[in-house]
Amino acid sequence: FVYLAGVIDGFSRKVLSWRLSITMEADFCVEAVEEALARHGTPEIFNTDQGSQFTSHGFTSVLVKAGIAISMDGKGAWRDEVFVERLWRSVRYQEIYLRAYDTVSTARASIGRYLAVYHGRRPHSRLDRRTPDQTSFDRLPHPAAA
Repeated sequence: FVYLAGVIDGFSRKVLSWRLSITMEADFCVEAVEEALARHGTPEIFNTDQGSQFTSHGFTSVLVKAGIAISMDGKGAWRDEVFVERLWRSVRYQEIYLRAYDTVSTARASIGRYLAVYHGRRPHSRLDRRTPDQTSFDRLPHPAAA
């Protein structure tokens, strides 16, 4: 049994970073958020649910040090994370439940391949039938610096 954590860009639906862990400790979540910040920059707001790994000092201190506002869903606030939950549902039903992983490394590699297809070849109705890679902020033209 493994746990999956990911940092997802709400605009493009792109998974910016992700990690698997055999425990529910916060360390793997901290690693995922640190990688996302290092590779993609600092957002204004970071939204999570209220799971213990996301409310831990280790996790929240990374966000506070970076000057990121922390938003945690309230009880019954399902709308805040609906696209995240839909993504994890797709990963489970279209990848994880169809495979019988022998090892965590096999699961990691297979999920990585699935996310590559999700980013590059799977169009989304909410993105005007574009893929997360086509919609990603990293690929948008940026105005010239003044």
